[in-house]
Amino acid sequence: MHVYRHQIRYHETDAQGFLFNARYLEIADVAMTEFLRALGHRFTDLGAIGFDPSLVKAEIAFRKPTHFDEVIDVDATCSHVGRSSFVLHYAMSCDAAPVCDVDITYVNIARETETSAALPALIADALRAAVS
Repeated sequence: MHVYRHQIRYHETDAQGFLFNARYLEIADVAMTEFLRALGHRFTDLGAIGFDPSLVKAEIAFRKPTHFDEVIDVDATCSHVGRSSFVLHYAMSCDAAPVCDVDITYVNIARETETSAALPALIADALRAAVS
């Protein structure tokens, strides 16, 4: 599902004029928040029910560079939901041309112990319904 549109700002580019590679993870982070919003959940409300996802693995496949002032469209899908973890896939494109694919594994943590915790049922159910 389309969840986010990001216009590249000058300070996000590198000396080559490309969007700096680490910025794609920042864009994915914002897209995760928007993905949850699209599922009907505001990220700021989720801590109260025990949802605190932490990135544990990221894989990025770059297809073509993007530049200042171009717009990246981000489509997010959920590909896996476990007891305490889930995987989101972000397909990023510019003018309909593939730019980058990002796969991120998140683990829900208990803040007080900093260890993995089961996904709250409300979130697990929403994620499972969105698996494609």
